[in-house]
Amino acid sequence: MDVSEAITGRRSIRAFKRENVSEEIVEKLVDAARWAPSAGNIQPWEFIIIRETRIKRKLANAALNQTFIEEAPVVIVICACEILSSQRYGDRGKELYCLQDTAAAVQNLLLLAYSFGLGTCWVGAFKEEEVRETLRVPDGTRPVAIVPVGFPAETPQPRRRKPVKEISHHEVF
Repeated sequence: MDVSEAITGRRSIRAFKRENVSEEIVEKLVDAARWAPSAGNIQPWEFIIIRETRIKRKLANAALNQTFIEEAPVVIVICACEILSSQRYGDRGKELYCLQDTAAAVQNLLLLAYSFGLGTCWVGAFKEEEVRETLRVPDGTRPVAIVPVGFPAETPQPRRRKPVKEISHHEVF
């Protein structure tokens, strides 16, 4: 599968088969994520891999009752270490760079998962403090994305995208 096919073929999956995802595949997903670009090569990301039903249920509740999260065999929570980025880049590192870096890592993970025939959903709607408490995320590190991972039990159709001409500008806005 080429990159273009992964980009245009990937969908947000909210229904999963009960089939397990191996540790080997999960490790490859995290490995792909860590190859994302990051400001100053700081790599301010941390990955929490969850398989325990009780914890997945708490995450689903914290994510505004998005119950499909607990149905996935694996959930990966990606965190941004604000402290690392701010040490080098100050407020801009804390408020922007670590989030951009972590977002790039999430996208790598999503694309590789799709290439393996896995489904994922980038969940950003959640009560951050509840996730932080549930996963014991330390101060200075921020949960940014909850990504359920599993074999898809659905095949969503592509959603409408704005035409390139509508969103691109040349030289100035």
